[in-house]
Order: sequence, then structure tokens, then C-alpha cells
Amino acid sequence: MNEHGQTELLHLASLALLVVSCSSDPPSPATGTDASGMLGGTNSTGGPATGAPSVTGSGTASTSTAGGVFTSGSSNGSGSDGGVTAGSATGAGGTSATTGGGLTTGGTGGMDEESPRARTPVNTGWRFTKNDPEGAPDLSYDATRQWVLPTGNPFLAPEDRAARPDGNLGDGLPYIAVGFDDSGWEAVDLPHDSAIAGPYTDSVSSSMGRLPSPGVTWYRKKLMLPPSDIEQSVFLDLDGAMQYSLVWVNGEFVGGWPYGYASYRLDLSDVVTAGDENVIAIRLVTPTPANANWDSGSSRWYPGAGIYRNVWLNTTSAVHVGHWGTFVTTPEISSSQASVKIEVTVDNDLEAQVAVSVSSDIYEFDAAGQRGANAVASLEAAELAIPGRSSAMTETVGSIANPKLWGVPPSQEPNMYLAITTVRQGDAILDVYHTKFGVRSLQFDGEGFRLNGELLKMDGVCLHHDLGALGAATSTRARQRQLEIMQEMGANAIRTAHNPFEPEFYDLADRMGFMVMDEAFDVWATGKASQDHHVFFEDWYRQDLRAFIRRDRNHPSVVMWSIGNEIPEQQEASGTARAQELSDICHDEDPTRPTVSGMNRAEPEDAFSGPIDTIGLNYQGTGVRDLGAQYPTYHAAFPDKFIVGTETTSTFSTRGTYLFPVTSSRGTPATGSSGVDTQAGSISSYDLYHADWSYSPDEEFESQDKWSYVGGEFVWTGIDYLGEPTPLDAVARSSYFGIVDLAGFKKDRFYLYQAYWRPDFPMAHILPHWSWPGREGEVTPVHVYTSGDSAELFVNDVSQGRKSKAQYEYRLRWDDVVYQPGSLRVVAYKGDAEWATASVETAGSPAKLALTADRDAIAGDGVDLAFVTLRVLDDSDRFVPHVAPTITFSVSGPGEIVATDNGDPTDRQVFPSHERTAFSGMALAIVRAQANQSGEITLTAGASGLTPASLTLQAN
Repeated sequence: MNEHGQTELLHLASLALLVVSCSSDPPSPATGTDASGMLGGTNSTGGPATGAPSVTGSGTASTSTAGGVFTSGSSNGSGSDGGVTAGSATGAGGTSATTGGGLTTGGTGGMDEESPRARTPVNTGWRFTKNDPEGAPDLSYDATRQWVLPTGNPFLAPEDRAARPDGNLGDGLPYIAVGFDDSGWEAVDLPHDSAIAGPYTDSVSSSMGRLPSPGVTWYRKKLMLPPSDIEQSVFLDLDGAMQYSLVWVNGEFVGGWPYGYASYRLDLSDVVTAGDENVIAIRLVTPTPANANWDSGSSRWYPGAGIYRNVWLNTTSAVHVGHWGTFVTTPEISSSQASVKIEVTVDNDLEAQVAVSVSSDIYEFDAAGQRGANAVASLEAAELAIPGRSSAMTETVGSIANPKLWGVPPSQEPNMYLAITTVRQGDAILDVYHTKFGVRSLQFDGEGFRLNGELLKMDGVCLHHDLGALGAATSTRARQRQLEIMQEMGANAIRTAHNPFEPEFYDLADRMGFMVMDEAFDVWATGKASQDHHVFFEDWYRQDLRAFIRRDRNHPSVVMWSIGNEIPEQQEASGTARAQELSDICHDEDPTRPTVSGMNRAEPEDAFSGPIDTIGLNYQGTGVRDLGAQYPTYHAAFPDKFIVGTETTSTFSTRGTYLFPVTSSRGTPATGSSGVDTQAGSISSYDLYHADWSYSPDEEFESQDKWSYVGGEFVWTGIDYLGEPTPLDAVARSSYFGIVDLAGFKKDRFYLYQAYWRPDFPMAHILPHWSWPGREGEVTPVHVYTSGDSAELFVNDVSQGRKSKAQYEYRLRWDDVVYQPGSLRVVAYKGDAEWATASVETAGSPAKLALTADRDAIAGDGVDLAFVTLRVLDDSDRFVPHVAPTITFSVSGPGEIVATDNGDPTDRQVFPSHERTAFSGMALAIVRAQANQSGEITLTAGASGLTPASLTLQAN
């Protein structure tokens, strides 16, 4: 959901690109399946300097702006990691790197460069417990602030850096001691959402999902590092931990980060011991709210809990490419050539100055995650002198002939390249770093948005970070499934609401061809809830924002930086000053993309719109409450600025539920007397009932069509999410906003958007279902969503008339149909030609169950997933939409049931349960193969009085 916000476009001339060095990141040749085994090496001489990053080079920004027009010839790729990753990173095809299943989460796989760099997942063999031990010292943010702040020093100017106090944080705390016996703690693997298993509780607000995310959690892991070269540097990378993380290694405090959505790095070089057991201890806390009111908590949605993203151990030589240490741009692009500039930051962890050469080779990078056999470009080596315990930046330049552009389907293809950067000292290879990127041009102006010169609408959705029944725990396959469903609907853009997502999401967006509005913050210094991000914003906003951009700026999918959502300060002078500062940070880190902020209460004359590069309107564009449509108002005030609906519609629905009578209007606020059953906790799926700050999808479509300069929309939301069950907070634990429900099942609204966003795709969809025992003879309106321009409806083969869409009409309505059992059939036309047909039939009594899987085979890596849909059928195989039998799932073979769901926002059966009540005739089982296993997995579903169903999956 939201709070509403504001934006504008760039007034840069030519920015000097200043790259500040930091630690190091990327992966390279694999050495093991998890860091619980032997790997790596240590550095007895210490890690990277904690002093100011040194700036030794600059480049000219590839941005030109005039009169608010933002154009960029830069194209960036997914360079958040380099090299090869060990272990079972899940591919874009849902399979592990070892099975050749596409994009890996940690590298590209199969590279043959000799490099001392290795990146290994540290995800297995952890121990977990809740609460601090008795007698623990004060570890609140106020008490630990000075200890944690130095972790962010690489992202700050020297004068702003913090010094760590003398001594050791937490001395005497038993949980950090190497010899502590944690055998009584729960054994877990990461990523781990420690709250998703429940139980549900009324002591936590429905806004946070009624799940037990508040409280303290601890994780411990033991790992061995073999004796190795004393010049090895060792780093721990956390992709995300919720929240206020504190990390100790071998009893020594090494750092932390309060923002639970941030990815960050810790240098372990001085604290790990080679040839011996090392112990990592991590403490997290989500503040406990004073009560169950949403505004007393730390989040307005379910935040997840625990170490819910991947953790990596990186070992490099003492001289290596820094953390997120490359930035690829292509300032000039034509059909015959694309110029390429790669800025490289190299860290020197030695005491003495070193001289190195830095060169890069570029390869095509295909959809299966494999590089081409031969380099398509080689960038001339640059010489670099790096002082001891410091960093330096250089750039290499070159060109790609006949470049294959990254773009958005169906009119373009998401082509990718891989840059392999090598650091040498003489003939010795010190480091090899991989950066995935794309070549593409962006142009934002008062006429709209152009990608590679093509005028495109952003047909986008907002998504929250959770994965339904899996909670916040990272799963590449689960995220890929979400994106596949959105792409089938016609979506080409995603807004990360309202925080950075896991790194794997951006890799998927690159490979699948989604544009991403990458959002950093939900609040600034003024909070929305008493314990949310505003508590530490002033301490961390610069570090959070710079780290966020450096991590993601090489992804071609990222096209805009969102600096905030519905910021409370948007009508205050302090908000304007802060918007300027945050935009300046974005331009400093990346001058190739514009900034945006979702505004819900600002007005064109407010100063807030000035420093932000584009205009982002949450609901205001089409009109919120008593305020008229603001798209034309803002366009008149800022004729050269790009305008987009950063958040639109907020329509409610419960899949498969239809309430009568149906409003005759185009849309109306959902209330207890209109479209809402407060006792059952359901909202009618006629897609006409919306939040009181919003309007129906049809009304936004009209705005998009009426004002062609509007660059598109991001619907709230693509998929239901945990928490924020407005307007039924009293009875539900997950949202009603989604076009798709929490289980991933399509609501009727899916087809309304598909009809609008895919006008060339022949389709027709009828609602409601046609199984209504007891409604015989009553008026039961029938609506049809189609990409055709007219349609004829038949009830039991009797025509109800042919209707055509008028201007700004997006559904066809037969509001006087009287229900009688039998069939509904529609024939849709485009012009005079038949375009598509659809039908629904009255079902008989439920007789049996049926199972279908999204895939027949999954990787036997303990990570990959199969999503299995259950449907209740009658004895003629017709879907029975109005029944709710209790289903029991079981599995045999080398697999396990991870979770079940049904899409019902009111269901309080915990997700790991193997028993689930079917909702509107459907349920979901999520199945995972056991690690390092293969063979047939058989899933069986049974229910009292119904014929059971079985399905076999192959684990490879």
C-alpha cells in the first residue's frame, strides 16, 4: 500500500563522474559447495584501509539534460558480483549452476580464468535461537551505534567517518564466545525467515501480517579455513538481514548494519584463523511494538525476520577489484558501434604501494547464463598505482561492433554482455572480476519514455519483497515464478516497493527483460510508524543510498532510482532540501539514470518537485479523493519532465468471490455495504471496488490513453503480499490489492490488465463463475475482459446481445443477466473478424482432486522448487469454484513439502502445514527436492469423500 509522494527531472549539465572506492566484492572460480567446508585462505596482514577512499580518476557523465529532458546513452549490467560461485546457486531457469539451468545468483559459471578470487555461499549448518541470554548487556541501537557506524565508512567522505570505540562490543556475552555450546539451538539453513512459520498472533498488527517478526534472534555458524597465502583477504557479504544486525567472528565484533534491506560487506581478514575452526555469531532484532496498532511497529507490511537473504564468503588476493568495484557505461550507441567505458576500483590491502595493470574483455552473455566463445571487444589496459592500505580508480575504454541492445519484450530483446576484468602485476594475475551488463539507451522527457529510441509505456506493477507462503526468505525460483506470471499478464516494469530487493531479483529482471524502478526508502527523517526506518535515517541515509546504487547500477533493468515513497516531508522545506541532497547522491554515484519519488500529497507549485528528475504521482495523476486529475496539471507546470503513475488503482478483490448486488458505476470505494463481506473477510472480484484514496483500473486506463505524455503506471499491486490487509484489518493477515493472490493464482483482474497491456494477444475472459446453487432466477451480472473491441455473450446458447467498447471503455458488461444453470459463452471480435472465445459451465458436486505442477523436473539441490496447484473437480472434470474441502498433502521420495497456501487472506493455518483448506476450489503445495538427491518425488493430495490425486516430479 502507500502513503503518497512526489518527483521531477534532471537539471545536470555535464557531471563529472566521481567514483569513490570501497571494499571488494565479485566471485570467481568455485572451490566448494559451502563455506562450512574447507576453502579460501586468510590475510594475516589485515584487510582494506578504513581511511578515505582515494579518487584517482574521473570521467565525463554520459548524461545530457536540457529543459528537464533526461537522456542517457549509458547501459549497465549486473556487476554486483564477478567470477564463479561455488555451490547450488539457483539459475534463472530455476535450476542450479551445476545443472546448466541458466543464470546463477553468484556468478556466471564455467569460467576458465586463473584467479585467486572465490565466492562461496555460507548458507548451511547454522544454529538459531530467539532472545538474548540472561544478563546480556544493552545491545540496543543507541548503545551499539558508535560500534556499528564504521561499517558504513567506505560510503562516506573522510570527514564524516566514524571511529570505533576501544575494546570489544559484547565482551563476556556467551553467544559470541568461540567455545559456547550451541548444540541445543535449532539447526537451520539460510536464507531463513524466522517468523514465517508462525504462529499467528494478535499481539502483532495485521499490517505486519500478525506473524511473530518482532524480537531478538541469534545465528551461529562454525567454519574451517585452510592454511593459505598470507596475502589473502577474507570478506563476509550479507545480502540482507532483518534488522539492526551485529556480527562477531571468533568473539570479536566486526560490524553490522541497521537497515534490514541493505546488502553489505565485512572484512574478516584480521579476525579469522587459518587452519582452525572459526565461529560467526550474528544478532538481529526487530523492535517489539508497544501494542498491535500498525503505527507502533517498525514496518507497514510484513518485513520478514532473521537472515532472510544469502550470505557469502569471499576470498581474494590482497590486491583486488573492490566491493561493487566496476561501473560499466556505454556513452555512445549506434547500430554499428557502442562505446564502452568500464571504471574499476582496485583495493590494495598490503602495506606497500603496488603498480598494476587493469584490462577488460567483453563477451556476449546468453539467456542460459553462458558467455560466448570469443571476446567481442578488448579494452586497452590501464596502469594504476595504488598506495598501501588504500584504493584507486581507473577506467578502460573500447567499443563493441554491431551491438545487441538490451530491451523489453515483445518488441525488443534482453541481450546481455559480460565484461571480464583482469588485474595483473607483471605476468601475475592478481584478480579476475566479472560484470554482466547490457547496452541500451534511455530517454525521459515531457513526451514520455524511450528505450533504444522506441516510445514505450511502463506497464508496471508494484511488488513487495515477500514471496507469499515462503515469507521473505530469498528464493530465485519463487521470484522467477512471480515475474513469469507478471510477464504473461503483459507487465514490463516492476517497482520495488518500498525498499531494495534481493540481488537475485535484478539478475532475473535483466535476463527476462523487465524495467525496474529501484526504490530505496519508504520514509526519511519523519516516520510513518514509531519504530520504522526514520529512527536511524539521519545516521545512515548516505551509506544506505550509496551502497544501494553501487550494488545495482550495472543492471540494465534498472532505469530509475526512487529516493522515497509518499514522504511525509513532501510539503515542507526540509523535504525539498533533502530531496535535493538525495538526488545529488544518486547523480554522483550514477549520472545515467533519473531520480523519482512517489508523491501523494504534493502540488505542482510545491518546491519538492524541483530537485527530483521526474514526476512520480501516487494516485494523484488520475485524481485522489476530491482532487482532480493531476497528470495534466503537472504536465502544464513541468512540460519537459517525464511523468509516470508511480502507484495506481489500489483495487481490492478476493479470488473467486462475487458479492451482489454489483455497483453500476465504473468503480466505488469498498465499504461494508458495497462489495465487502466484513464477516467472511472477502471483497467482490468484479474489480470495481477500491480504496477510498483511489479508483478502478478502468479509470487509470482512461488517463493513460487520454494523456499520451504520461509514461505509464505501476499498479498497486501485482501480487498480494503479507500484511496490510486494508480494509479488513480486523480479520485478515494479508493484502487484497493484488492482481494475483498470495498463492500465485490469477484473479479476474489479471485478464483485465492482460487485455489492456497485450492488445495484440487474442483473449477473452468471463466473470463470474457460473455455479450458483440458490441463485436461480436472480440477476447475476456478467462482465467480459477481452483484447477485442466487441463481443457477443450467450447464456445456454441464447444470445444476450453483442456489445462494443466505447471510447475509454475497457470491459464489456451485461448487467441484467439472470442466472440459470448451464453455460456462459462469449465470442470476441476485432473489427468484424472473430478474435477469441471463452466459456464457463455450471459444475456438479465435487468428486475428485487434480494436481498440476509448474514444471515436471527440478534440481536436486535443496534449493529449487516446484509449485503444484490443486483444483477440485466434479465427475466430468469441471472445476468446482465454490467449495472448500480440507486437503491433506503428503510426499514420498527425495523431496519435502516446504509450504502450502490457498490465497485466502483470512486463513490462519500456518504455512508449513501439510493440511490446507481449499479456497474457491484451489490450493497450493510448494515442493523442494532434498539436497544432493535425485529420483522421483510423488506428491499426493487427499480430502474426505473425494478421489485423491497424485503427481510425480523428477529431481535431477
